[in-house]
Amino acid sequence: MTIIQSHGHQLPEDGKKASTGAYERPVKAFMAGEEKKVRTTVLSTGETSSDKKSDATLRPESLSEYIGQSRLKTMLTMSISAARTRNEPLDHVLLYGPPGLGKTTLARVIANEMSARIHMTSGPSLERPRDIVGLVHQLEQGDVLFIDEIHRLNKVAEELLYPAIEDFVIDLTSGKGHATRTMRLPLPRFTLVGATTKAGRLSKALRDRFGFACRLEFYDLSELSLIVARTAALLSVTVDEGAVKAIASRARGTPRIANRLVRLVRDFGQFQGQNVVDEAFAIQALESYQVDAFGLDNTDRRFLEILIQHYDGGPVGIDTIAVTLGEDNETLEDVYEPFLIQAGFIQRTPRGRVATVRAYNHLGLTPTQSQQLKMDFTEVDKSSE
Repeated sequence: MTIIQSHGHQLPEDGKKASTGAYERPVKAFMAGEEKKVRTTVLSTGETSSDKKSDATLRPESLSEYIGQSRLKTMLTMSISAARTRNEPLDHVLLYGPPGLGKTTLARVIANEMSARIHMTSGPSLERPRDIVGLVHQLEQGDVLFIDEIHRLNKVAEELLYPAIEDFVIDLTSGKGHATRTMRLPLPRFTLVGATTKAGRLSKALRDRFGFACRLEFYDLSELSLIVARTAALLSVTVDEGAVKAIASRARGTPRIANRLVRLVRDFGQFQGQNVVDEAFAIQALESYQVDAFGLDNTDRRFLEILIQHYDGGPVGIDTIAVTLGEDNETLEDVYEPFLIQAGFIQRTPRGRVATVRAYNHLGLTPTQSQQLKMDFTEVDKSSE
């Protein structure tokens, strides 16, 4: 597989044939200028510079190496096998789900399995029609085109993509007024892999043009343990079974965080002169980075404390919590809240956020009678939906 990263309007120069049978071309900056909400702690699901540096050694190269997402892997294995038998490109694939679960990695794996080049770009970088034209112009038969954050494509770029991904043609116009001319140019058959963290923001017209719409789920403890053990082996870190589980349990169901925690434990071990990481040492290392047993950091715990101690356990609106915590409400909703809900620490109700029994237990607090009544009432409301 050869990776071509592009802003869309950059046309690469021909390169030399690689040993895999693909063509290598210059790599352009990926997702330059894209703005994302980035958590400022080690538990961020956003990709950091350290994550990017370790990608070359940690990313799996095939579906057999890819850990987790069993249902999705089974479906892709069958479809890829059938497409290769027919000597056709794989149908277009939409990958969606929370950040850090492996959408970009899976796109690379798909290209590897299809023995194809992959062209990588992002929705925000495709601003003008010429960006799309320049991007599809460099495609060859069977190539994989990966567009990250595809929900951020503007309307003009999206509509220009429709005939390209549906009929493998692109419409070009030249001239103005009465001199306007339209040309329809054929394109080689390719596979579009779109990735998004916000599938609801995709237009129905774009979503309907994908043959597969695949949701990536959070990873369970056993899957994360396999990832932690694999990453530790690749980084030459000796960890015992207890340390593997201690790291995996704090990874918030996200492989990107699991890999980052392994690197942090490795750094802590080297600093302390510890060659073998056991469970106690792993816990000591992670606590030094303020990551607790459930994968919560100071801001998460502060969120729960405010909800319980300032607002009697809820219900309270996210705007009110944001003001008290000193964060904007979008950051709380997109960065902090999803895991707290998924892990069962808070519930989102029509009247606001409510702390659960698990939140009280984790903070070592006992709910008052009124707080217990609120939680019971929330459970009744939830069961009646």
